[in-house]
Amino acid sequence: VQLQASGGGLVQVGGSLRLSCAASRNVLTFKAIGWYRQGSGNQRELVTTISPGNQLKYADSVKGRFTISRDISKNIVYLQMNNLKPEDTAVYYCYGHFGTDYWGQGTQVTVSS
Repeated sequence: VQLQASGGGLVQVGGSLRLSCAASRNVLTFKAIGWYRQGSGNQRELVTTISPGNQLKYADSVKGRFTISRDISKNIVYLQMNNLKPEDTAVYYCYGHFGTDYWGQGTQVTVSS
């Protein structure tokens, strides 16, 4: 199982970015798939995940600003991030649970003020 993350970059406060996570298998076969992040000096934390039955989990800090979605035909999971804040600066990791946890490589998101 491979997860390939992309879409990070530098954005100003209040801006938007969309991250993509391309999976090597059908995204509906993952018990959960989504995103974690790790800021400098911090532990890796949940951002959001989605289940095959569309059960969503969001960190309180991103509710109302971030949206997870998926394109089943392309096996891609997206993270739309709006109204970005400096505290959103982190390395974002694509995550999927298929029997065990799988992690993609991180993509850096930097929000400048």
